[in-house]
Amino acid sequence: MKIRLNGDDYDTKAASTISELLTALDINPMRVAVELNMLIVKKAQYDTTPIKDGDSVEIVNFVGGG
Repeated sequence: MKIRLNGDDYDTKAASTISELLTALDINPMRVAVELNMLIVKKAQYDTTPIKDGDSVEIVNFVGGG
């Protein structure tokens, strides 16, 4: 399946939900915000939100500092 991930084409075979995509990318779901087709996805919905061919996914990392 081909998706658009953070503005780049990305081919994923292992991911059918947001949670599976984050796992495949080795990303901690508690440290990111995810946007699917320009809509923010709540963390509680990562396991049940499907990713389909052609979807656009943006993953934003939280950065701390001071």
